[in-house]
Amino acid sequence: MRRLSLVLGLCLLAGCADGPSRKYVVFFTRDSTALEDPALWVVQHAAEQAAHYPQSVVTVEGYASAHGDLSADALLAIDRVKKVSSQLVVDGVRADRIRQKPRAPSNEDGAVGSRRVEIEIAAP
Repeated sequence: MRRLSLVLGLCLLAGCADGPSRKYVVFFTRDSTALEDPALWVVQHAAEQAAHYPQSVVTVEGYASAHGDLSADALLAIDRVKKVSSQLVVDGVRADRIRQKPRAPSNEDGAVGSRRVEIEIAAP
């Protein structure tokens, strides 16, 4: 429970920037692509903010840790990006505004940091 509170707090802080350049962070559990309630809230909030800037580009950048089969880990990063991008579309962001960027598996960001997707809303 304590870890969930920390993750939710980080998710909330991620969207506190002013202006059209905003970044939101969606965290996943290990080896998962499931969007749990806190993650769905972050994606929905990002979609609402993107609606305020209809000309902005929404970049969805996904990460996964490197802990075994690197091709499976890379696929996990791709699947997470696709899952978040699909949810953004469901929440009202046009698909042609979304740029998907899965990243190579890495452990340099630590256990939780490498299990994330970052959503950035930036001016074109």
